[in-house]
Amino acid sequence: MAQARMLSGHEVAEAVYAELKERLKTLPFVPSLRVIRLGEDPASVSYVRLKDKRARELGFRSQVEVYPEDLSEEALLSRIQELNADEEVDGILVQLPLPPHIRAERVLEAISPLKDVDGFHPLNVGRLWSGGEGLFPCTPLGILRLLKHYGVALKGKEVVVLGRSNIVGKPLAGLLLREDATLTLAHSKTEALPEVTRRAEVLVVAVGRPHLVRKDWVREGAIVVDVGVNRVEGRLLGDVHPEVAEVASALTPVPGGVGPMTVAMLMANTLKAALLRRYGNP
Repeated sequence: MAQARMLSGHEVAEAVYAELKERLKTLPFVPSLRVIRLGEDPASVSYVRLKDKRARELGFRSQVEVYPEDLSEEALLSRIQELNADEEVDGILVQLPLPPHIRAERVLEAISPLKDVDGFHPLNVGRLWSGGEGLFPCTPLGILRLLKHYGVALKGKEVVVLGRSNIVGKPLAGLLLREDATLTLAHSKTEALPEVTRRAEVLVVAVGRPHLVRKDWVREGAIVVDVGVNRVEGRLLGDVHPEVAEVASALTPVPGGVGPMTVAMLMANTLKAALLRRYGNP
């Protein structure tokens, strides 16, 4: 039996970076990204270092601000307002998760929608769903870019998104509708879930449960996007079991699939934010 084609996020991310480098050469200014991190959580430290390194390699001005984990919510909000007012700063990113004493929703709402490179501000969420122009979440944008790179047409396709988080599932649903996909948004409470996922010509799985989706959940020849990153006994496992490669026509690997696309689209959002703020269009 033929194995599914692996859709490499690294390959597509490099194509995005090449485009960004060319765009940056044509600009009369250098876009600036400011990243805020609280505390020393190892995963957050690693993610922030990766984002900063990539931004600098592309030619952005990037700066990381590190604060103690016990920084007060008001102090963080005050710093965000200062960055909102700073004309030299194009993109602001506060690394999640935040310490328990800080309300993430207050922080995300405090960032100027024009500098919200994570795409989580309620105004940008509204623009996504109303068909407007704005900054949208990086992982869903990366999924769309990956599918388009590999020639996957979404118009009229039966697409099932499994997972309804504010970071992936919900915004991806909005983006897919803008692509004229026929969409089902499924979740843990969906009845007869394997029957629903088997309808999908394109199946996106973003639930955070290692190897949840088995091959009997997948339609023959479907394209499967695995967003899951689950650390189990020192290994990174996706939400999709490897046996799915026996029935799918294409599959994103974990790691190396959607992950690289998230950082790539953060860089693309930083450029877009700079252009929207200065010129009103990307």
